[in-house]
Amino acid sequence: MMKSKIFIYLSFLSLLVLGVSCTKQLDQTAVSTATKDAVFSSEDGLKLYSLSFYNMLPGISDVFRTDCSLSDFGATSSVPDYIREGAYSSREGSGWSWTDLRNVNYFIQNNTDPSVSEEIRNNYMGLARFFRAYFYFQKLLRFGDVPWYNKPLDVSDTALLYKGRDSRTVIMDSIIADLDYAAANMTEMSDGTRSQITKTVVWGFKSRVCLFAGTFRKYQTSYNLQSTADTYLKMAAAAADSVIQSGVYSLNTAGDQPYRSLFISEAPISSEIMLADVSSVALAKYNDGNWYFTSATYGSRFSFTRTFINTYLMQDGTPFTDVAGHDTMVFASEVKNRDLRLKQTIRMGDYQRTSGGTKIPGPPVFSYTYTGYMPIKWTLDDMYYDGGSLNTNSVSLMRYAEILLNYAEAKAELGTLTDADWKLTVGALRARAGITGGIDSKPTVVDPYMKKTYFSDITDPSIMEIRRERGTELCLEGFRMEDLIRWKHGELLELPWNGFYVPALNTPLDLNGDGILDVAFYTTAPSSKVSGVTYIDVSKQPQTLSGGSKGELHWLDNISRKWHDYQYLYPIPYADLQVNPNLVQNPGWEE
Repeated sequence: MMKSKIFIYLSFLSLLVLGVSCTKQLDQTAVSTATKDAVFSSEDGLKLYSLSFYNMLPGISDVFRTDCSLSDFGATSSVPDYIREGAYSSREGSGWSWTDLRNVNYFIQNNTDPSVSEEIRNNYMGLARFFRAYFYFQKLLRFGDVPWYNKPLDVSDTALLYKGRDSRTVIMDSIIADLDYAAANMTEMSDGTRSQITKTVVWGFKSRVCLFAGTFRKYQTSYNLQSTADTYLKMAAAAADSVIQSGVYSLNTAGDQPYRSLFISEAPISSEIMLADVSSVALAKYNDGNWYFTSATYGSRFSFTRTFINTYLMQDGTPFTDVAGHDTMVFASEVKNRDLRLKQTIRMGDYQRTSGGTKIPGPPVFSYTYTGYMPIKWTLDDMYYDGGSLNTNSVSLMRYAEILLNYAEAKAELGTLTDADWKLTVGALRARAGITGGIDSKPTVVDPYMKKTYFSDITDPSIMEIRRERGTELCLEGFRMEDLIRWKHGELLELPWNGFYVPALNTPLDLNGDGILDVAFYTTAPSSKVSGVTYIDVSKQPQTLSGGSKGELHWLDNISRKWHDYQYLYPIPYADLQVNPNLVQNPGWEE
């Protein structure tokens, strides 16, 4: 059945290949039958087939949803089932699909036609092997051990179809072999549209994969793989350095919002963006960023927590949590003089929106936010885009900033990070964010707030600050849960969903300092209300104040969130385990 589906698909591709060829060579004789030879005997055929691999990449609205669905730095409209006690089991499991792998392996097996030059065949073979590595890395992240297959299976391959899982060490070695082949054989260093896999993207992805493997092996000690951690950390640093030394990319510093512009530009900003899901007005390809982050009903109403917002530094490079009285500052005050990425990530200060061509104040809106820290990172300012999948901004899948952080972290974990490395990486990112202090040399003191609140096991100041930097630089780009897994800090998902400080009940607050009162909080509804002010009931769950009549906003304290270490891996879905019991369930998920 699967084999017939593959050939139907290839027949369709073959017809497309003929169509492409005929537009270029009108005198070409039409082929009456569609066979795999029509695909694998020409560069056009190889290119056309390879386009199907890109369906493995995240969809244009998937990237920002990843952190919104499960992360430690945001509150949402409901607690995810995955961290609600007893709400998730193998019967809710998903992700055990192998269709994409068969598609890639079929290509690899058949890309042998000598009528196509070896260089061209190897280039597309490199692309296929990149995507096989990409496929297996996603499987390893989710399930740990998985079966390794390097060829398409037939129904007669019973032993392979029903074999058990190969170890994560075998999977990682195979992923690295595929990525090394891709890097050695792909011919394009970069792609101007930033929509194609190239040699530098392969290096960037290898740095991501190897950083995960190295830190996972270092901190997830139950696997007894600590002795191999440095091997992968060295590969991560080397791969990231290959990107750096290529000279293709640099941090975007243009304009008055160089950070935010990376996420709201219609065309990818090619200086920094390495790979993107590109929007297209001509093709009616849009994302739903505005709808998701401004609707009271459509999205998850994701709101950053105060615990996370506290990690944004002051512009002089000192921790905000060192400021006297920081814990009782009202919103309009606490966001001042901070890392400029903060104002390019949430609604605050002089942020404005556009309605019908007119600029209007854009404070946090409590019909959406639960905490007051309302995202703008992926949203366009014009309210026209709020009502559907209308966003024209492209979505970054890989950018140079991540590669700099991968390099810095790998070197720090190896104990080889220099002041020059720091200035090149974290220092450069902070300089772009308007931070003036601590950008030229490594930190020498561990921030007590970060140690107490986030990473109690970290004693190296550089590692601690790099972890802070990954949060502020890469939030809502889909990395956070992967980071928590490799650092072994899933328990951070239990942190309270807290919001900004409310000094008193029934006292309207001006959230953006424009002289207009925006919101007030009450336990007993006031007899009269100030016009234009949104009133929020904090008398009972799910919305309360930590001190009853004052304090931090809290959301959904009545719904328990619980993390167990076995949740670092997802369960093999129940139905798939029944088909092949040799897979064996991941520990902790047995029924």
